[in-house]
Amino acid sequence: MNDETPTSASATGTAEDRSLTDDVHQLALDARLLAEAEFAYQKSRAAFAGSESKRIAILGLLAVFFGFFALMALVVGCVIALAPSLTAWGATAAVCGALVLFLLICVAVLMQRVRRMKTVLKNETRD
Repeated sequence: MNDETPTSASATGTAEDRSLTDDVHQLALDARLLAEAEFAYQKSRAAFAGSESKRIAILGLLAVFFGFFALMALVVGCVIALAPSLTAWGATAAVCGALVLFLLICVAVLMQRVRRMKTVLKNETRD
């Protein structure tokens, strides 16, 4: 019996020890691992974009909601202000001012989330 029988070489062996079949098999395994990793990466990006889009939509709706009520308060306040009372104007200004403040806060948070989502999806790093 001869101890020099050929055996399948490991993927970490030298080039002389590997066969073309072993190299092609290892290449196929590497390509599969790369495809699985890319799929997982894209799946996580899509999940992030989906969750951020939901939050952005909610904040946008809140901004529209507060903006609508600010306009309604202004309209009602103007109607009330036709009465010869100064307190109606003060009440109108206070209610409208508070609603506009809520509107501005929602818009600021909305814009921050949009910028953050764009940064993450573009793979930019902050230095």
